[in-house]
Amino acid sequence: MRLAKYLAHAGIASRRASEVIIGDGRVTVNGGVVTDPARDVDDHLDVRVDGKPVNGGAGERQVWAVHKPRGVVSTASDTHGRRTVVDLVKAPGHRLYPVGRLDAETTGLILLTDDGELANHLTHPRYEVPKVYLARVERGPVHPQAVRRLREGVQLEDGKTAPAGARLLEPSLLEITLREGRKRQVRRMCTEVGYPVRDLVRVAFGPLALGDLKSGASRRLTAAEIESLRNAARV
Repeated sequence: MRLAKYLAHAGIASRRASEVIIGDGRVTVNGGVVTDPARDVDDHLDVRVDGKPVNGGAGERQVWAVHKPRGVVSTASDTHGRRTVVDLVKAPGHRLYPVGRLDAETTGLILLTDDGELANHLTHPRYEVPKVYLARVERGPVHPQAVRRLREGVQLEDGKTAPAGARLLEPSLLEITLREGRKRQVRRMCTEVGYPVRDLVRVAFGPLALGDLKSGASRRLTAAEIESLRNAARV
């Protein structure tokens, strides 16, 4: 793996900032200063920044997929004592945080990680990582004009939404794809076009699908899956 990418995966800095750190001569590999960000390194080498060892290249960072049940909150801790998504994962030695949020009543795929840079890229609107939801709505069947409004963007109290992917799978079941992440956005959009949401589940985040992961279950992503997320988020 290239040195700049190695540092970024280890949480030292973004890839671009890591290139600056390397160019400034602050990085050593096996005791020798390295100024080439493209230098190949791995976990078997002694990589240091300002004399301090870089612990854990890409292999140490973790990303987990969780199928969030209804009533579980998308925070690392809760002052009201409610169960959180972090409670659903057993990862000793790793302090995991949710990537974005789902409201308490929304179910489906949420990611947890200790990789701050990846989390930031996955949630920042600039990188337009798609998130796919299935919304079972009231007052169906949904009129085609409402679907067109969702696609074009809906005016909400905090501004007009970006164009969304929207298609009708059943008379009262919408598939909605967002590339931004406002609070309760899918619910507010559907209410605005006249069809309040009854049930909402997120079924995909970037290239990762919920699949057959059971409600309340979690699994650690493979290196290949993490790399696909990085590619999608341009990390």
